[in-house]
Amino acid sequence: MAEGKKGFFGRLVEGLAKTRNNIVSGIDSIFSGFSAIDDDFYEEIEETLIMGDLGIQTTMSVLEDLRKKVKEQHIKEPVECKQLLIDSIREQMDLGENAYEFENRKSVVLVIGVNGVGKTTSVGKLAGQLKDEGKKVILAAADTFRAAAIEQLTEWANRAGVEIIAQQEGSAPAAVIYDAVAAAKSRQADVLICDTAGRLHIDEDLMKELKDIKAEVQPNEILLVVDSMTGQDAVNVAKSFNDMLDITGVILTKLDGDTRGGAALSVLSVTGKPIKFAGVGEKTDDLEQFHPNRMADRILGMGDVLSLIEKAKINVDEKEQEKLAKRLQENKFDMNDLYAQFEQIEKMGSISSLIKMIPGVAGKVKEEDIDERRMYRTKAIISSMTKKEREKPSIIDAKRKRRIAAGSGTKVEDVNQLLKQFDGMQKMMKQMGLKGGKKRKFPKFPMGGMGGMNGMGGFPM
Repeated sequence: MAEGKKGFFGRLVEGLAKTRNNIVSGIDSIFSGFSAIDDDFYEEIEETLIMGDLGIQTTMSVLEDLRKKVKEQHIKEPVECKQLLIDSIREQMDLGENAYEFENRKSVVLVIGVNGVGKTTSVGKLAGQLKDEGKKVILAAADTFRAAAIEQLTEWANRAGVEIIAQQEGSAPAAVIYDAVAAAKSRQADVLICDTAGRLHIDEDLMKELKDIKAEVQPNEILLVVDSMTGQDAVNVAKSFNDMLDITGVILTKLDGDTRGGAALSVLSVTGKPIKFAGVGEKTDDLEQFHPNRMADRILGMGDVLSLIEKAKINVDEKEQEKLAKRLQENKFDMNDLYAQFEQIEKMGSISSLIKMIPGVAGKVKEEDIDERRMYRTKAIISSMTKKEREKPSIIDAKRKRRIAAGSGTKVEDVNQLLKQFDGMQKMMKQMGLKGGKKRKFPKFPMGGMGGMNGMGGFPM
């Protein structure tokens, strides 16, 4: 996908947090609690994976692979099976080499699914990202039945800066797509993305309509949009649509709120078709290419340093970080700099998602210990300070604190907490900068105010 200001599964970890924590705690107890690899050992793993919503079929496939490798490699100790299990889960989600081939040739993409799964939103996001890659994209508004569907897609088209082909509400979807294909050819578009009306997989007439459209248009790509929050129901939907239309891939949406992320494995397993994209939020760049290795690592609580680095490279202003490093070295760091760092962090995604990408931290930080709203409160407090107060917080007395609290909609205690933590940070930075009689080089990365977690000394975010 395009680089730009795209997060790399920024909010995905949020959605998988409960699944990950449940699985990892269960798995850790298995590998540490068994002295031999026996039937009880495998039964315990089976139960843990099913509880993680991996589904029976996927679980059985993973276990079968694990048993085979244990036998082939003559493994005797349960603890040695952990990496084998991780590898097996990764292999279950392999996309193959040509998963995104449609992006690099003239393509007609048909986007399908049941009602309310996020088809139109996914179409808009995909269009915007392909446009950012330099592709000429046209959208076809073939959802002619749902109220305001055409208007919604038109809004996404305008946002992405792409053309849209639409007819009146109630028009035949096949006619819309036929006209769109002709327009795409005449205008030499790279990709035509067709938004279709939602339909139940058990509605034979509507499913036949899709089958007829497929036969007429012969799309290069058929992407099924599935709501991850429906868990194993998503698996049933995926199987039905695939049996009828032979889909080429899956878009798994709402992973930012999913508590049963194991369904991602099951969908892939029962369809035999790759999950190509994951929807992890409401922003344009919250549709991400699916990375099996990263997904497996996150499900199992192993963090995702690679994604964190990529996020930093894409979203962090290097020149601004150079300026910050210089100010830190000169002991000139003030509230303006802190505010600027918060804005840099916001570009990278939610605080919880960033923290949980760090190995060894994800499984130890509880959801309730992370308050995303605290960063916005802190920014509000800083915004309510005068220029002089931001540059020199030491002048803020009781009267100023009351004014700042009133102006930011916070409490005086919140202002006190920020000032105390900022003072502590200034002292720490001073010590770092002068240690050893010479100034040290500071990292060009958003500073450690990513806390907002109880007991971790972070800024009130």
